[in-house]
Amino acid sequence: METPVGMHDLSVNECWMLLRSAQVGRLAVVVEGGPEIFPVNFVVDHGTVVFRTAEGTKLASATSDEPVAFEADAFDPAAGEAWSVVIKGRAKEIRGNFSELFDALSLPLFPWHAGPKQHFVRVSADQVSGRRFRVVDPEFWGIPAIHKSSPD
Repeated sequence: METPVGMHDLSVNECWMLLRSAQVGRLAVVVEGGPEIFPVNFVVDHGTVVFRTAEGTKLASATSDEPVAFEADAFDPAAGEAWSVVIKGRAKEIRGNFSELFDALSLPLFPWHAGPKQHFVRVSADQVSGRRFRVVDPEFWGIPAIHKSSPD
């Protein structure tokens, strides 16, 4: 059995590059004192993450005074590698500044859900971290068979 290869930390630039290759991430927010996670389609724009959403819990929680976390990851079966990137920071709704809102409308941001998503939210990063690692064969985690010795 092959020895598992360790993971390595990604540079901030590598993290942003990988985020640009992903379409879906998870937004972690605080809702009524507890954690909540929402999947979102997103794009990277000028060192931030932008997503669209409707009125509701996600918008209200993301744009509160509480910090947010955003995570995206992927697995490349051909290379046998996976990566995960986490951003910690603050989210603000894009509104009031018509130039910024107009720019947001031109982003290649296409939510999978067809419901109205008239609000654009920008997550600005205070911290960016990521890791890349080799994915081990599932047999690595298998429980070895217990061999009973037969009585002679």
